[in-house]
Amino acid sequence: MQYRHRVGGYSPAYFPNGVKWLLIVNTAVFLLDFFAQAWFGVDPFFLFPLVPAYVLNGMLWQLVTYMFLHAGVWHLVFNMLALWMFGAELERDWGTRLFLKYYFLCGIAAGLCVVLVSLVRPSEAHIPTLGASGAIYGLLLAYGVLYADRIILFMLLFPMKAKYAVMVFGAIEFIGFWTPGTGVSHVAHLGGMLFGYLYLKTRLQRRPGNPATSLRTRFQDWKRQRARRKFQVYMKKQRSHHDPWVN
Repeated sequence: MQYRHRVGGYSPAYFPNGVKWLLIVNTAVFLLDFFAQAWFGVDPFFLFPLVPAYVLNGMLWQLVTYMFLHAGVWHLVFNMLALWMFGAELERDWGTRLFLKYYFLCGIAAGLCVVLVSLVRPSEAHIPTLGASGAIYGLLLAYGVLYADRIILFMLLFPMKAKYAVMVFGAIEFIGFWTPGTGVSHVAHLGGMLFGYLYLKTRLQRRPGNPATSLRTRFQDWKRQRARRKFQVYMKKQRSHHDPWVN
């Protein structure tokens, strides 16, 4: 996998495939759903939102399909913007396969949390949940863990270290969980973050000849290797500006 020079944490030269196709598929599904309902009065994805009662009755695909549906254009825009902001750098550093695995596992775990909560809140058993936010909150958590001191624009306005932004988002979702009638699935957001945290803390990457190392250690190793390569390139350029010595 190639890593290219970044400006401010983002690489204009390389748009990772996983994030790119997630953006394309989410947008395509939204447009297809919108025009199908506007022109023909038909909802082609009426069985795709996550409805806890339906999942418990065997419609397990909803744990995945609900991530590709959005309630409106701004819902889609904010989710896709967050996917690009936090997902692109994670995919560049992890690779597409690991990134997509983490993304979908966070989304599925968020959906499972919605189903489990419906067992103790029966009134929510038939409320549909849709959107990629559960998976994206997992990405936000990973970004805050791996790039803890990176400065980001909280709510696109306030500069803040990523680790503090994650804490604030987590607190907002926790408060929202106990506030009924918000119309937001705070359970899914918290579920995505909780699974992401557990995954990053417990998932180990084994490499031949080395003991098990965490994702964070793997990322730190990659940064050291990249710095070493940059130094070697610099020294090579410096030598090229001088006549060679003959011994």
